[in-house]
Amino acid sequence: MNILLCTLGQSWAVIPEVFALLDPQRCPLYNNHPQLQAIEALRNEHGLRPVDEVWICTTDDSGLNDGVKQLRRWRDRIAPGLPLRIWRAAEVTDIADQAAGDQVRELIYRAVLHAAERTGRDGRLYLSLAGGRKTMSADLQRAGMVIGCDALLHVIAPPRRQMSERMQAAAPATLVAPLEPADCKGLLPLVVGNGQRSELLDIEADGQPPVRAKYSPLPEAADGEAVAFTGDAHSLLPTEIERRERDGSRLLGNFLQSLVTHEHHENWRSLYRLPPAEIQRLHNTPLSEKDRDRLQALPKADLHRHIGGCLDIDAQRRVGHAIWDSLTERKRAQALDRVRPLLTCREWNWEWPQWLKKGDRAHNTAALLVKADDEQLQYNLFDVTGQRVGLQRSAHKFEAYERPGELTGSAVLTHPAALEPYLHALLEAAGAEGLRYLELRGSPQKYRHGTDAQIEFLRQIQRIAGDFSQIKLRFIVIADRTRPETIADAVQLAVAAREQLGGFVVGLDLAGDENRDATDVSAQIAAAFEPAFRACLPVTIHAGEGTPADKVWEAAYRLHADRIGHGLTLGDDEKLLQRFRDRGICVELCPTSNDEVVGYRERDYPLQDYWKGGVSLALCTDNPGISRTNAVDELYKAAEFWPGLCLWDALAMVKQGFTHAFLPSKERKALVKEVDHQVYKWALGH
Repeated sequence: MNILLCTLGQSWAVIPEVFALLDPQRCPLYNNHPQLQAIEALRNEHGLRPVDEVWICTTDDSGLNDGVKQLRRWRDRIAPGLPLRIWRAAEVTDIADQAAGDQVRELIYRAVLHAAERTGRDGRLYLSLAGGRKTMSADLQRAGMVIGCDALLHVIAPPRRQMSERMQAAAPATLVAPLEPADCKGLLPLVVGNGQRSELLDIEADGQPPVRAKYSPLPEAADGEAVAFTGDAHSLLPTEIERRERDGSRLLGNFLQSLVTHEHHENWRSLYRLPPAEIQRLHNTPLSEKDRDRLQALPKADLHRHIGGCLDIDAQRRVGHAIWDSLTERKRAQALDRVRPLLTCREWNWEWPQWLKKGDRAHNTAALLVKADDEQLQYNLFDVTGQRVGLQRSAHKFEAYERPGELTGSAVLTHPAALEPYLHALLEAAGAEGLRYLELRGSPQKYRHGTDAQIEFLRQIQRIAGDFSQIKLRFIVIADRTRPETIADAVQLAVAAREQLGGFVVGLDLAGDENRDATDVSAQIAAAFEPAFRACLPVTIHAGEGTPADKVWEAAYRLHADRIGHGLTLGDDEKLLQRFRDRGICVELCPTSNDEVVGYRERDYPLQDYWKGGVSLALCTDNPGISRTNAVDELYKAAEFWPGLCLWDALAMVKQGFTHAFLPSKERKALVKEVDHQVYKWALGH
């Protein structure tokens, strides 16, 4: 809504003269003005818009009744449906003493406050300084400067004796059509400035709530009917505003101190520079779908994403075609022979992934991706697992969760032709999500044989990632807890790759279905991790994803984890929870995959408790292709588990993804500083 707020004295005509600047279609007074081009340029320069309502503040002087009647008649001619709302300062016929001046000032300040809130973020508030007593114009200007307005308008008019006879006797009919050039002599509308709402109005100060219209009521004014304003001796709005400005530095300091004191986690530093009203808005606004596009553009980080579970079906098909195009006719024929039984039926036997491993798995997978139709792939990758919630309790256990990833990862990455299209699809999707930093994790030892070939595999990823400069990509090597005999080799690979690739490999992970451990995390596995400890390689461990908190304890104390993947049962051990809080160990929560694997319909997801308890956490995607999710969806999944999750806390969670990145401190601080600036610009544009 757009509102024009005016004060009214003896000359009612100034209101049409200001209105004509805003709405030349309904009131084309200046169409013949000698300075029409300058007036139009002024209108365009300040983005002036037509208004939806006209508000008027005036005194109780009965001598103004005729002017009010003239305004109504004028309004009825140019815009019969335009509301004309009028307030009179009760029993104030003249501003002859302090009490009368205070009451009129109170009315003006309250009217500006109510109009500013009524127009909202998308509307415009215009204040006309051209009518009423000079004290009224001064009060209106002062209120606009501190409460805020989009334009302060004025009209230069010649002395009455210098006006044309037509303008001296102006009637409503005179001010609805273009004036003659002679009538415009000495008449010129102006924009003399605007007002920026003082941030001091939006904080709780010395026990007083923020300055809001509900605390300074104004009676409703029906269209065209003047309503009396009596004021309130116990609620003087100008006095409260003056007090806040006088004590400004102290009040702002108290506001920020209170904000920081009650926070669970520090937010982006630049956000504390926002006006208090914007900070409060971020605090008071829960995540909703209307914010999705904005959150998509927000720079984000993902610390827990598996290379094998990233691609959707379309991207898997593209990789399949790249492999297929590289095959000889004989190899294509062999692969087609192998997969033909699957192509002829809608539902495949549950063991079909094992069946593809007979022969060349990558060739067979490519044949299936190229030749199977969309319905077959959709059904056998996703639909067969039904409702993807609590799959750990299903008949096929963790295999049910992994099923959508059976045609990615190890199924194709063993083939040389797969890596480039695979990484391009992965990074294009990450860029579309707004990711600025990504830690990809995987097991090169499953895709290549020998340390040299595995490091070269990582080198190729590093090279391909260089084509996507908007995303800083790093890699974490995974060791498989279900195959303890391979862990030492994985550790040695991570250490060697970190040295040879200039820090591209940033960490070591221990993963695999905890419920199928061939052995507990023990001294044997800790010994295998020793080279990583000596190389000071950061460590993240999959633990507590549906298993007791003992698993999390082992990861933290025996394997010296800097971060924990999932850690869903951490809250079951209060002492361990406190240890995580004290050491700043970050929990990589993956809301969608956590729900798919464990299920959170009958129990509470720990996100809110961890956050409010001061535990460091980062929202991650885990396997976005498998879970059909992305970094933005994870924010909304978090809000599903925590109804009322506000934008302020969501932004702080996004920051956690950057502050707990496995980067050297200097590089991490530079990244955080850079993104901090981007987040500030994002917030200003919100």
